[in-house]
Amino acid sequence: MKEVIIITDPEVVKLLSDPTRFKILQFLRARPMTINELSDATSKDRTTIYRHVKALEKAGLIEEIENRGNEKVYARAARLFLVKADPHESIEEFREAYIQIEAEKLVNVLEKAGFKVKDRKKLLELASEVMNAIEVNSQPVIKRLSESGIDLSEIELFHLLNMLVFLQSCELCEKAKEVKKLVEF
Repeated sequence: MKEVIIITDPEVVKLLSDPTRFKILQFLRARPMTINELSDATSKDRTTIYRHVKALEKAGLIEEIENRGNEKVYARAARLFLVKADPHESIEEFREAYIQIEAEKLVNVLEKAGFKVKDRKKLLELASEVMNAIEVNSQPVIKRLSESGIDLSEIELFHLLNMLVFLQSCELCEKAKEVKKLVEF
């Protein structure tokens, strides 16, 4: 299993936008599972799960790792997936929803950590704008890394993402000032 797979292909991102496929990947993050186990976990019939598993396997996101009797056991192909596809009409709805969900998670983390958020709605809007700008502006670098076939560790990915944010920090200075007004750090 790789540590990180960077997903830049819009077709693969579109494949992930299906809620059942996304759930399958979430369940496989915990441990490898069979079609029957995934069927039970998702409350979907085995035929449906089999079809989704085969689509994920074909895309290189999961792999068969062993057999248990008559059943195959599947695992994620990587511990972490970085989804960074160029903006494309076929995945734009998924991409926007994903950014909204992640912005919400970010604000929740700040609140749980005890930071006082003065205007939650405005902070969510700014977080979404910043995340979108960073994602769009990072595309050329991420795509080049993906195409080069370099295996990244989780920590290398973390540092790379920090560097990409740093490179864009001047462009985002005004938004940073706005965020500082909304959150008491």
